[in-house]
Amino acid sequence: MPEKEDKRVEPETTHMFREAAEAAGAVRAQYDSNHSRALELGSTLRSLAPRAVITCARGSSDHAATFAKYLIETRLGVLTSSASPSVSSVYGVKQNLRDCLFLAISQSGRSPDLVAAARAAKTAGATVVAMVNTDNAPLADVADYLFPLCAGPEQSVAATKSYITSLAAIVHLVAAWTADDILLDALASAPEALDSAWRLDWGSAMPTLRNTSHLYVIGRGVGLGIAQEAALKCKETCRLHAEAFSGAEVRHGPQALLQSNFPALILTQDDETRPDLEALGHELVARGVNVMIAGRSLTGATVLPTIQAHPVIQPLLLAQSFYKLANALSIARGCDPDRPPHLRKITETR
Repeated sequence: MPEKEDKRVEPETTHMFREAAEAAGAVRAQYDSNHSRALELGSTLRSLAPRAVITCARGSSDHAATFAKYLIETRLGVLTSSASPSVSSVYGVKQNLRDCLFLAISQSGRSPDLVAAARAAKTAGATVVAMVNTDNAPLADVADYLFPLCAGPEQSVAATKSYITSLAAIVHLVAAWTADDILLDALASAPEALDSAWRLDWGSAMPTLRNTSHLYVIGRGVGLGIAQEAALKCKETCRLHAEAFSGAEVRHGPQALLQSNFPALILTQDDETRPDLEALGHELVARGVNVMIAGRSLTGATVLPTIQAHPVIQPLLLAQSFYKLANALSIARGCDPDRPPHLRKITETR
């Protein structure tokens, strides 16, 4: 009797793997294409001096908006809050957004609720900036200023390079707005760092993640949005129930669930938030929790390798290394990372 054919998918053959591997080149293309545009927009924003920033996004793009919130508030001191698209698209409420910046982030730029929210914000007096991957998308048509993501085509349902290019676009915008040459230089060198981060091996986390049913992904500050994105990828590509928390918020109740069979993945960047995350990691290890940590060496934990870079760039590198792990983990758990159940590439909510 002939042997049964082995139909196991190799991690390197998926769209998710190939597209995530292209992130470095996409960020390089974006920087080259958008640099003059970013400097001009930065100068415009310094003149406008927005009293607040409103972000508007869904899914992975909303996790990029979390990154934007922390980066704008820590670098500019400008209040930044996430919009609820249903306020305008469902409830039809008119808001006063005079002298505000409305930052819409979307891979497709086609979701009706985001387009409606951007149009309503413009009518309400806001300056609308759209970060989209498709230049002729409806969201781009509504915007006062367009910031193309330049990610190129993405066939996998799971967004990867479009998420990292969203983060890069946010860094570019804020660096230009603040005229921060150090941050601009760090972004210019990010493609090489992303290539290095992609080559890192996070396989030491596989034994824990392959058989677990639940996971907390913990970050803080500019790293929180990356924790949110990692948790989403665990859900949609690996059928692994994962939730993201800040290192502070997890102490307010959620940590009660953490135990030996309920692990924690801690993502850190080299800024003011790292000491607290390291202390949390020590506490969890002492309680017998299976801790995986990136960005810091921690006795008793599974330490995941990272690349040294500017603290604002490090979250991009963490996302890149995680995507490689998530792709392999999806296959190890018997899933198809390119075709999550019940999902489509473009989700058109209202």
